[in-house]
Amino acid sequence: MRKSYGIGEMRTLPRMRRGRLLLVVAAAVAVAAAMYVIVSPPTVPADGETRNARIGGGTVDTRWGRLSAADRQLLVSVRQAGLWEMPAGQQAQQRAASPRVKEIAGMIAEQHARLDEDTRDVAKRLEVILPNEPSPQQKSWLVELTDRFGPEYDRLFVLRLRAAHGKVFSVIAQVRAKTENSEIRAFAERALKYVNTHMTLLESTGLVSKSALS
Repeated sequence: MRKSYGIGEMRTLPRMRRGRLLLVVAAAVAVAAAMYVIVSPPTVPADGETRNARIGGGTVDTRWGRLSAADRQLLVSVRQAGLWEMPAGQQAQQRAASPRVKEIAGMIAEQHARLDEDTRDVAKRLEVILPNEPSPQQKSWLVELTDRFGPEYDRLFVLRLRAAHGKVFSVIAQVRAKTENSEIRAFAERALKYVNTHMTLLESTGLVSKSALS
């Protein structure tokens, strides 16, 4: 015998079906959200100053123009240059034998501090994550300097810093020529002035060897 339903029970059935449907949809949304968190975990900026940071990937649009991977790498490179050259300059003020090397070491360390602040400000506006420590190679240079004294220290200090400045100068110049982002363009021009000044200071010691220019 087919069971008959009252009017109240018949009205209840559609509501029950709708309720079950809503539960199923909610569960599916929750699962999808959980999978997104697992596959794409929230980005935690290395410098603690930015949130929706752009790292890697291709070109993205910003209010200042298109921001490329090369643009982002420029900020990273300048930041890392400062992270090892500032402590190197401070160390050289105490350890160098030449008064001239001590003098320019202090100037370079001070100017890198200003450039580093500029780098972090630009990166924050463009939502680019910056590193908080030098590269492994830059760390090895600091260790290498720590083991030297006197005139030998002076020569190695000038060699490492002049060679490093030459490389980052080329990176900055290339990005300046190609970037479509006005913030990066202006930053590159400021950074080039700093780096050019530092190369001139290092060359004024008379200790720049051919290997530092290659």
